[in-house]
Amino acid sequence: MRVLKPILFALSCTVAAQAAYAQQASDGVVKIGILNDQSGVYADFGGKSSVEAARMAVQDFGGKVLGVPVEIVSADHQNKPDVASSIARQWYDTEKVDSIMELTTSSVALAVQGLSKEKKKITMTTGAATTDLTGKQCSPYGFHWAYDTHALAVGTGGALVENGGNKWFFLTADYAFGYSLEEQTSKFVKSKGGQVLGAVRHPLAATDYSSFLLQAQSSGANVIGMANAGLDTANAIKQASEFGITQGGTRLAALLFTLAEVKGLGLKAAQGLTLTEGWYWDQNDENRAFAKRFQEKTGRMPNMIHVGTYSTVTQYLKAIQKVGTDETEAVAKALHEMPVQDVFTKNGKVLPNGRMVYDMYLFQVKKPEESKSEWDMYKQLATIPGDQAYMKAAESGCQLTQ
Repeated sequence: MRVLKPILFALSCTVAAQAAYAQQASDGVVKIGILNDQSGVYADFGGKSSVEAARMAVQDFGGKVLGVPVEIVSADHQNKPDVASSIARQWYDTEKVDSIMELTTSSVALAVQGLSKEKKKITMTTGAATTDLTGKQCSPYGFHWAYDTHALAVGTGGALVENGGNKWFFLTADYAFGYSLEEQTSKFVKSKGGQVLGAVRHPLAATDYSSFLLQAQSSGANVIGMANAGLDTANAIKQASEFGITQGGTRLAALLFTLAEVKGLGLKAAQGLTLTEGWYWDQNDENRAFAKRFQEKTGRMPNMIHVGTYSTVTQYLKAIQKVGTDETEAVAKALHEMPVQDVFTKNGKVLPNGRMVYDMYLFQVKKPEESKSEWDMYKQLATIPGDQAYMKAAESGCQLTQ
């Protein structure tokens, strides 16, 4: 009996400690919502594959944090800010979701981040691009991972201007993301001595780009800057090829184009495109190992949005573990302070405005004869240091208020 008493006492202390620790996680579960486009023009860009990346992060973390389970929920926002806001409000008020992530489409991300600021909930955006998320509409609880329009302008825009692409015309998606990408790239082109000859805006998910492309061609531009993404960019590139625009020497700048869209378009149509991404599966052994696991689950290789989503979920759970609670203020403080070191990046840091800064990469799409396997699509042209790719917090116009 004397031997049993210390053992029983130790066990009771352990159980009590675990119970107390678990109480620091509200509702006995940490619930993360992945809200993105799962059926529209950006379904391949992020979509259900981002949901799977989030689940991989939870699995790799051990499935629990602070002794309670971690749950991933997801929904399709249909690229509509009102739909996204309604889902987010229900998640927060009824389903006790702790944080919302991914948020493809800038208008959606801005709406949800605004609601989350009001509700004092954390958002971690990987799928949207506008710098307003960390600029004039920033939030003390908002974080922006993976990329933004400034980084894309510095990467793809800068490379083309420096290689003779000095006369630009923009084909721009008619919503916040397109405007931001056109504005950021225009500024960078002009700062390098280039000219912007004009722009035309098209609706999201347009099917006929002929009039827009012919207007761009008649402007005399030697670069058509595609300030759009997903199927919009892919379809515009296809039609530009059909009209012989690229054969005539005009370059196409795919300002937001990822491995998912290159795969969908095919190397024959996409060859020679320059683009900026923050991650590529064939850069090193760690990336290749992660990509193999991801492909086994999804049937495809990941792009920077998918791996960025894995990174946000991982970093969020690390922050909860560090502070011993899922309370928003404490977790947000930790997220601002902690370095980002995972399969996505080894040198990430979060600025006061919530922008996660890390190195980006300029890639060129290979010619069909250069590719050695199904997903062998990029050759790396340059590394874009994080301190060059992203605006400093002081320059962003962010005024953080709680």
